[in-house]
Amino acid sequence: MSKRHAGVLVPLFSMPSTRSWGVGEITDLAVFASWARSAGLAAIQLLPINEMAHGQSSPYSALSAMAIDPIFIGVDRLPEFEAAGREAGLTASQRERLEALRRTVRVNHHDARELKTEVLRSLFEAFVEKEWQPGGARAAEMQAYIDSEGWWLHDYALFRAIHARNDARFWLEWEAPLRDGDPSALDDARRSMAHDILYYSWLQWIAGDQWAAARRDAHGIGLLGDFPFMVSSDSADVWARQNEFRVDASVGVPPDAFSETGQDWGLPVYRWDVHAETGYEWLRQRARRCVELFDGFRVDHLVGFYRTFVRERDGRTYFVPPDEPSQLAQGERLLQVFLDSGGEILAEDLGVIPEFVRESLGRLAVPGMKVMRWERDWKQEGHPFLDPTLYPSVSVAISGTHDTETMAEWWDNADDEERAAAVALPALRDEGLTADEPYSARLRDTLLESLYASGSDLLLVPVQDIFGWRDRLNTPAVVNEENWSWQLPWRVDRLGQEPEALERAAFLKHLSENTDR
Repeated sequence: MSKRHAGVLVPLFSMPSTRSWGVGEITDLAVFASWARSAGLAAIQLLPINEMAHGQSSPYSALSAMAIDPIFIGVDRLPEFEAAGREAGLTASQRERLEALRRTVRVNHHDARELKTEVLRSLFEAFVEKEWQPGGARAAEMQAYIDSEGWWLHDYALFRAIHARNDARFWLEWEAPLRDGDPSALDDARRSMAHDILYYSWLQWIAGDQWAAARRDAHGIGLLGDFPFMVSSDSADVWARQNEFRVDASVGVPPDAFSETGQDWGLPVYRWDVHAETGYEWLRQRARRCVELFDGFRVDHLVGFYRTFVRERDGRTYFVPPDEPSQLAQGERLLQVFLDSGGEILAEDLGVIPEFVRESLGRLAVPGMKVMRWERDWKQEGHPFLDPTLYPSVSVAISGTHDTETMAEWWDNADDEERAAAVALPALRDEGLTADEPYSARLRDTLLESLYASGSDLLLVPVQDIFGWRDRLNTPAVVNEENWSWQLPWRVDRLGQEPEALERAAFLKHLSENTDR
């Protein structure tokens, strides 16, 4: 980064407006960006926006590494919706379901997706009749999009059409010719499913058009993306590039602070030797797609690109590549792929990270994460916290991630020794905070002041920590309806009328001015 910045971490699904259909939408981004700008923030860090697998709510398990999830489309902005009478043109049942979705306080992914799919499909049929078949201006715009994005869109739309025709079954369960990508079978599918293929292409054109408009309307607020380590085995990418992945094993992490037994993510394994032979073409394409959508991106599970933790079905675990020299060589080749994309690159280097990986990031000037609560001198008695002002400039100071407990929760659960070490930090000590103090607005703001004063050029704060809320986005290794469903307590188009949101914006702007962010 060319100068010091501060940003906020908030998922797109968490920021619905009063117009949204139960989930934050692309068209809501610019509205939230307006609040961020009033708070002196320069960037919004999002979680992945890739199309989620059926029945999933985790943005890290996707049907495509390239496609935007249609659940984020702002239906009410489409010309076809306007022509159909807007909400008055919906059936009574659809209007009732829409109102129920708008009353929810958490994202109901299933119901939102089901309703949007119904309505979008009918709007698509209207588009085909009135624009595509006559060859109208919007048809020409869509064709131009298909031509420019065909490098990923063709495989994706074909996969989605076949997937839907097979009742969303895993592609390994399809008939052999389609499963194995037989050219004549695929040609037959393209002909017989042409209308469905066009539908999935239309969805991506609509989403892409709205995304471009949202970036323009953000008026200078940067959008940072999240580059997941892997997609689902049941994805367009793995189906189209079967020789580049293993689906008979899975990736995860060894035991760490989140799990005593490690984690099995159930995601496919890279065949790194095959990827190397292609010049890492798929990863280059993913990076290209990221910089089409974002100003920069966070590389999820950075260490996995140096050494991937593989879990065989028989219980064996091991790293690929197997030794440090080959791990270092591979990791730096892959990091260079990301750097070559032209976007700002951030490294999620949390968990069990070998020292040679951190040294590598330093040589390549790629900023890693400094989670304030974990930045301690673990070799010194009492494990004192490191003064954030001493964080290196090429780093990202953060109060937590989408996988961690919030600052409030952390303080609530910290033992006396940890609290005593925390209040010894200069900012907390100067404020007169004590280890027995309950989490309060004063403690919240002093922690934020300390983070803003950090030496890191970039600061990213989860929106919950800005307000001092205890709601978390995700609990790792847990599958329930609470994960990935949190929403802001106010609709984003009402942030300008909410006293608490206005106060927080003024406070953050004050911090930015005082710390040159």
